[in-house]
Amino acid sequence: MKLSRVSAADVCIHIFLMIVVLIMLLPLYNVLLISFATPAKIAKQIVYLWPTSFDITAYSYIFSDSQIWKSLNVSLFVTVVGTLINIVATTFGAYALTKKQMPGRNIFLVLILISMLFNGGMIPTYLLIKNMHLMNNLFSMILPLAVNTFYLIIMMNFFRTVPDALEESAKIDGANDIQILLRIILPISMPTVAAITLFYAVDRWNEWWSAFLYLQDTTKFPMQLYLREMLVDVNKIMNSSFASSFVSRKSDLYPQGVKMATVIVTILPVMLVYPFLQRHFSSGVMIGAVKE
Repeated sequence: MKLSRVSAADVCIHIFLMIVVLIMLLPLYNVLLISFATPAKIAKQIVYLWPTSFDITAYSYIFSDSQIWKSLNVSLFVTVVGTLINIVATTFGAYALTKKQMPGRNIFLVLILISMLFNGGMIPTYLLIKNMHLMNNLFSMILPLAVNTFYLIIMMNFFRTVPDALEESAKIDGANDIQILLRIILPISMPTVAAITLFYAVDRWNEWWSAFLYLQDTTKFPMQLYLREMLVDVNKIMNSSFASSFVSRKSDLYPQGVKMATVIVTILPVMLVYPFLQRHFSSGVMIGAVKE
């Protein structure tokens, strides 16, 4: 009887979770359908849940626009370079802060904890970026966010679980701290490093606020800011000279379809990368978040 109650509870939980997943996927599913739909088909159905047309005009328009390729290149640069800087700074910082003999360690830890609760504010940060001559520079999206304190603490917690005997034996063999970190600590920390790398990469790919504040040149806009500009004022983009020439060469362009197609193109890279890092993502978060 006890087993049957447990089984019934498991079934109910699984059904509930499946319903939650479906509710979460429904908006994305609807966006995907609308991106391939024609205006006539959308107008006939109040709720568009089943594909009745397949039109790639919106995607043809997006990939024919040179601006989206420039934005894609900017996002790729910011994601790759920014994530590399993030993971190097976070790894070296976390390893150093786990050493009790480090001079000023407690002061740095207090400053890190304070930065999790308070920040300088928008105007002081803007003036700092301006004084560093980073205005209209892609590194204004990278350097101010070089370290996320939450991810730093997660990595610190994992490094504390590494036995001291490993480092002591390496020091006996003549290894210095950098060699210990690169040759001993990092190889056994790959799940956590992979998880933090994924966190940083997603943050970098989705970054648009810094670009909105510090970039004036539209050719340097990342994908997310390009998407925002399109969602905020799609009619302006649709009335541009490029859109007019595209319509004259192709067919009617559906503004809502262009919006949805842009959303799909923007989230597709993360969706493709995520499954390959899912195993490291799950194990890394659990290992780094639990202090033994």
